[in-house]
Amino acid sequence: MIIGVPKEIKDGEHRVAVVPAGVDAFRKRGHRVLLEQGAGLGSGLTDEEYARAGAELVERAADVFRRAEMIIKVKEPLAQEIPLLQEGQIVFTYFHFAASRALLDGMLSRRSVCIAYETIGTGGNLPLLTPMSEVAGRMSIQQGAKYLENPQMGRGILLSGVPGVLPASIVVLGGGVVGSNAARIGAGLGSRVTILDVNLDRLRHLAEVMPANVSTLYSNAYNVRDMLREADLLIGAVLISGARAPVLVARSDLKLMKPGAVIVDVAVDQGGCVETTRPTTHSNPTYIEEGVVHYCVANMPGAVGRTSTYALTNVTLPYAIQIADFGWKKAAAQSPALAAGVNVADGRITHDAVAESFSLPATPLAGVLA
Repeated sequence: MIIGVPKEIKDGEHRVAVVPAGVDAFRKRGHRVLLEQGAGLGSGLTDEEYARAGAELVERAADVFRRAEMIIKVKEPLAQEIPLLQEGQIVFTYFHFAASRALLDGMLSRRSVCIAYETIGTGGNLPLLTPMSEVAGRMSIQQGAKYLENPQMGRGILLSGVPGVLPASIVVLGGGVVGSNAARIGAGLGSRVTILDVNLDRLRHLAEVMPANVSTLYSNAYNVRDMLREADLLIGAVLISGARAPVLVARSDLKLMKPGAVIVDVAVDQGGCVETTRPTTHSNPTYIEEGVVHYCVANMPGAVGRTSTYALTNVTLPYAIQIADFGWKKAAAQSPALAAGVNVADGRITHDAVAESFSLPATPLAGVLA
């Protein structure tokens, strides 16, 4: 198979979808890799390293899209990339369709095969989402700490406090991978952390493994509003695989928060769990609504390109090789986890949660594979 790796063009995106070791693995299995020149520079990977591994360097992104049978990316195709996609061409990347009807319509019109990293897995295990959730969860505290500073229009709060002054209060909505990583880092800095979740088994587990300055609380509308009054930093960490994130904080609820408090909504990729969330970029990361600073960057891990690239490609490469070796239909038929990643194929939606997000019909994948 001919595999294309274009340079990521989303604002502030420094990751790349394949590292030189991945190129080498593809080449040894008889596949070809076309890499746009400079695609790895944001992750500290030079064209020379890729060439030594066996990649063919291509000057223009359009030529990568035109020649490749499978495009491997990190982020969803942007408006200027969608017209470059071809019917039947495999696109393997993060899509987060539930957050963008325009993206979904664009991919349906191109009749490409859209295999989404974020929905691959079985039994609630999402192995291709996990490493970036770990990065984003840890970064959420790092960014929250910065935007709580006065020059960033925050409350002027130091997360750790100092002797004689209370530390910050961090409230985390969701106790999954993002939430638990955020809580661990926040607690490590000395903050008072509260995690809210609807899964009592998960809360019991977190209560056992988290430091003493992390508390757990069952998530309901009353408890969420109650904790908003305390929060200096609110982390949105809610995920329903493939579907839009539920809105847990209404605009009117923000009036309960302290002026200059900060919201970092990591769920922005799936639409956000705060009503006032809207996607921002690394070059313009924040805005203020109802006196509260919102940080809603939709590709947070892109700011730490090298760490994120290696963490991501460690888990994506085995699936990419599977697709290249067998073709997407046979690979999906053999692997239920990979089949769960097929969101769009042949101009039809094949993932129930994506379809439900826009009240559109879904086609069973079996009908497309036949």
